[in-house]
Amino acid sequence: MEASSPSDDTARAMLSDFVQLLVLKAFQDNSDLGRTAEPGKMPQVALDVLQNMLSFVLDSLAAGLQEESPAHKVVRHWVDAFSTRVCHAMAPDPLKKFFRHTLVQTLTHSPVLTVSDAVQMQREWSFARTHPLLTSLYRRLFVLLSPEEAVSCLQDVLAEQEVNWQRVLSCVSVLVICFPEAQQLLRDWVAQLLAAAFESFHLDSMVTAFLIVRQAALEGPAVFPSYVEWFKASFGSASGYHSCSKKSVVFLFKFLSDLVPWEAPRYLQVHILHPPLVPSKYRCLLGDYVSLARTRLADLKVSPENMGLYEDVSLAGDAEEPRSQAAQDVEKAISMFEHTGKIPVPVLEASIFRRSYYVSHFLPALLMPRVLPEVPDARAAFIESLRRADKIPPAVYAAYCQACAAAGEEKPECADPGTGTEPCCGEEALEPLRAALGQLRALMANPMQYDALSAQMGAVAEKLDAVLGRRKDEVCSEETIQLSSLAPDVSWQYQVVDLLLTAFCQDLTAACSFVPPERQGPWATLFVRTLCARALLPAVLARLCQLLRHQGPSLSASHVLGLAALAVHLGEARATLPEVDPGPATATRSLPVPEFLDGLLSCHAGESALFCLKFCTAAIAYSWCRFSPQPHRALRSCLSPGLIKKFQFAVLRLVSKAREPHPVESKASPPWRPFCLPSTDWRSAALALWRQSSFRELLEEPELQLTYRDWLQLEVEISPGADPLSDTERHDFQQWAIHEHFLPAPLASGGCGGDLEVASTVLIDVLMDFYQSPRSCDHTESPTWPHGGHKGNVDLFCRLQEMAADLNLSCPVSQGHFVFRVFHRRLKALAGGRAAATSLWRQQEVLMCKRLLLRLPASVLFWREEAEESAAPSCEEFFHLVNSELRNFCTHRGALSLTHDITVHFFRGLLNTCSRSLDPSQTANLTLAQCQTRCPLLVTSALSWWSSLESVLCGRWQKSGQVTLPQELQRLREAQQFAHSFLSPDSTSPAPSPAWVSAAALYFAVQRVRKDDVRRVLKQLDYEKEELLGPFFFFSLLGLLSSHLTPSATADSLTAMEVCAGVLVCLERRKLPWLGLFQLTKADARLGHLLRMAPDQHTRLLPFAFYRLLPHFAEAASVRDEGFLHVAVDMYLRLVQLFVGGETTSVSPLTDRSLQLQGQPWPQGSPVELLREARLFLLQLIPQCPGQCFSGMAELLAGRADCDPEVTSALLHRQQAVTDEDLYQEPHLF
Repeated sequence: MEASSPSDDTARAMLSDFVQLLVLKAFQDNSDLGRTAEPGKMPQVALDVLQNMLSFVLDSLAAGLQEESPAHKVVRHWVDAFSTRVCHAMAPDPLKKFFRHTLVQTLTHSPVLTVSDAVQMQREWSFARTHPLLTSLYRRLFVLLSPEEAVSCLQDVLAEQEVNWQRVLSCVSVLVICFPEAQQLLRDWVAQLLAAAFESFHLDSMVTAFLIVRQAALEGPAVFPSYVEWFKASFGSASGYHSCSKKSVVFLFKFLSDLVPWEAPRYLQVHILHPPLVPSKYRCLLGDYVSLARTRLADLKVSPENMGLYEDVSLAGDAEEPRSQAAQDVEKAISMFEHTGKIPVPVLEASIFRRSYYVSHFLPALLMPRVLPEVPDARAAFIESLRRADKIPPAVYAAYCQACAAAGEEKPECADPGTGTEPCCGEEALEPLRAALGQLRALMANPMQYDALSAQMGAVAEKLDAVLGRRKDEVCSEETIQLSSLAPDVSWQYQVVDLLLTAFCQDLTAACSFVPPERQGPWATLFVRTLCARALLPAVLARLCQLLRHQGPSLSASHVLGLAALAVHLGEARATLPEVDPGPATATRSLPVPEFLDGLLSCHAGESALFCLKFCTAAIAYSWCRFSPQPHRALRSCLSPGLIKKFQFAVLRLVSKAREPHPVESKASPPWRPFCLPSTDWRSAALALWRQSSFRELLEEPELQLTYRDWLQLEVEISPGADPLSDTERHDFQQWAIHEHFLPAPLASGGCGGDLEVASTVLIDVLMDFYQSPRSCDHTESPTWPHGGHKGNVDLFCRLQEMAADLNLSCPVSQGHFVFRVFHRRLKALAGGRAAATSLWRQQEVLMCKRLLLRLPASVLFWREEAEESAAPSCEEFFHLVNSELRNFCTHRGALSLTHDITVHFFRGLLNTCSRSLDPSQTANLTLAQCQTRCPLLVTSALSWWSSLESVLCGRWQKSGQVTLPQELQRLREAQQFAHSFLSPDSTSPAPSPAWVSAAALYFAVQRVRKDDVRRVLKQLDYEKEELLGPFFFFSLLGLLSSHLTPSATADSLTAMEVCAGVLVCLERRKLPWLGLFQLTKADARLGHLLRMAPDQHTRLLPFAFYRLLPHFAEAASVRDEGFLHVAVDMYLRLVQLFVGGETTSVSPLTDRSLQLQGQPWPQGSPVELLREARLFLLQLIPQCPGQCFSGMAELLAGRADCDPEVTSALLHRQQAVTDEDLYQEPHLF
């Protein structure tokens, strides 16, 4: 800031008063003048004086002013006369007329420059190169003139008068720099000019449009599209302005050709490399222009191909050397590849359409020999991607590898993988940028200078260009920015980003110390646009990721405020920003920037929760004050709904007073001043914001309401060990939130409508989703939870248990328990799909259902009809869950047993239900009788775990006052006793009924005997009654499949095979049917209920078990049965389908090929060997089968004939032969 002396102040005040008087005389209506005035003479005199003074100023600026010259001081004082003090001291109408008149005179004074001069010289008239006093004059004029009025004035002047092109174009630069809303106005104006030009072939409109576009583009893509993009959009498609007729095409190329002698080389290169799209019959016009442009470039000794891939021609002066530009293109391409993981589109286009530049300049710059790092860096990865895409000739790549190897041998000590390709951003390079930022901060301390902030932002942008180079002045053009929110990689731009973020926080703190955000002007918006327009955006987001996720609790109040404001302005520009891919930490692959920043805020620990409260409070309050005319709209557009919901969650959790009923305050906007204090009480500030009536009205909008589900999703992430609340405080808070806040709230406002079942259902959904999500990947709670699962807020399970206990007393019994309805709904949503991912997700869902059941009271499994007190309690829903889902997770005891925990849980619930029954024994008997017919897997599970279950059952039963066990429990005990006695050599006890229960008990007992005793047990089994052998064989088949499905279980597979083979021998010896076991249906009256125990995978793999037993029935009498061929063919075709579907890959082959059973070789290798043996067996069997075996063969082969054409052909051929024999056989007449 320049110090002013008392004499200067006096002179400035006198001049200001004099100007006010002249303006009043010259621009006030005659009716307002005094009676003694001379209306016809005095206004003209005043107007002449003002015009002469302005002419002196403009002539002095055109002649060039020395900084300390008297003329400079006079001009400066004159510009100061347009200050805000003058504006406030006068009526708006005459002042606006004066400002408009001054603007018109400035634009039309001394119109000595021609259009050709403007084309040649306009890059010297950018905002940064225009005299500061002239830009200051424009800015002060635009204080009263809105952007619409300023653009309208420009249109009128250009349409009616001769203009000074230097001042017109510098005025355009000031408009786009200082007024963001003027950018769209200029775009619309240019579109109107082009439409008018091609409609009436008006050359002046065409000239004006091109000059305005080029001038606006000079200020960088932050404020206006680059010239390349504009030219391609306007003329590079079939819908271009020139596409309506041949006359339009001729007009365009005539205009471009007339510009060639004065064009800068870069504009000619744009027209050559991105030519207008014209029909093929007019290609000659394009060819003529390209030839002319190439000739001009040859005269200027510039190659048409030397234009860089990322070069902004709007900012270019003279053409750079191709090598220098190629090096910049390489660095930009590597930077883009590093953030996206993909080859940038400009590189791919250049490899095809600009082959000369790509091969001659880009690849040599990229493949500079160097010492290769041990861990491939971004350059190495980029080169490898190009090589795999065939974008590097093999010979060139081989030469590069050889040169790098030679470089490593010559100077290994100079290798520095970390800095091989990174540009240097030392202190000297950053010093001009730091000085410009310091000047910006100085302006913040003087509210009277706020009109100069936009101009200073232009200077900051220019210094940033100098630090980063022109290659950084492109908008980040990638559709998605790839970052890792867990461990972001901040590149060499770290120093620049850190300097800019620090400056932004300091500037905002300084500005807020004097005026609130709504009176600070557009500087913050321009600052953020500067960050986003350069390719710094990925580095900015990576640095924000570090600060918000990893360093948030250690940030000071000023940093929190600054970063929160930065987040608001990034949200303001969300429409122009690419989405962000945060990496594997989230399920969503790409997010808008506001949602990405919201995801960096966490409430799972004490310090992070407090930081989240600070950041959300600052962001909401800043946005509310900054856009005070429309705060609701600003909050919705600038901040994500998730951030506003996190504020509600944090303030309710951390500020207990926020839970208390309190009348809301009626202030128009939240308090702002406390946020600027060094020792900000954030809880008080958050509470003050929470109690604002206007803010509470905003929270009533559906998308911003913190619903019960939202609250649970945030609450479940908080680990008790890191919770800032004590155990008692946490319990009280959760009770308040559920029962006082969300439970009575209406469903429309995100509550539960007073329905406790709704509250419990949502809680179950949230718990199950959380423990299966990537968010739960930090810690483990217990071995029963998923591997790597975060324990989360386990107190919510206590709340669920409390609600389930309440509902268990009041739940409508005709509907069953709500828990199973939740399970059914979730599993139904995952039904239909055999893909591996869907199957695994469903398995995880089922395991979560089981684990949640174990957390709930066991009485949840049972419910009783009130009208039938003596009837058995219903377990249909639990039976359905077991039969449809849990049976597929039976890996214990040959796939015939549920896990111990769920088995004990069921019987615990049964005993609890019996204790509340009038007849406990009858209740137990009826329930277990239902199990035998509707859920036999529970019976086999009880037998499997009987050794540990019996003592618990007997103890609980006796403590309830009962003497003897119920009959059905006694039967389970007798079946277990029979199985144990059967293993003794002198056993004579008969098998109790039902036979399949005794068979299951015996099967479990056989599994526990030594291998040497298996043959003796099987021999003894031959003397048992027939009803026992069928179920035992079925259980053995399941055990055989389980042993093959378990990796490294060769010994178990051999034992299981021996058991199956022994039982099969018994069945064959006693001529009992066993083929039906491979084609069981649930409708089978005798053994159909056994299918409810078999997992789906085991049922599908029964063909595998059938042919695994092939050596043991290949010579058996059953092979000659009429129905054997049908079963064998059906099993073979299903085995082929399993093999083609890939399901046999889960079967472990036997590895010990030296072992044999009964001296017969049998297939012990892979499923391929088994399939080959089965096929050979069928081809040998088909010719030997009698004719009656082939009846119904067409139905059997329907839809499966293509599984094995040779087997199908053999079957059909044999069937046809049998038919022919029947036709030629003589009939027996007598």
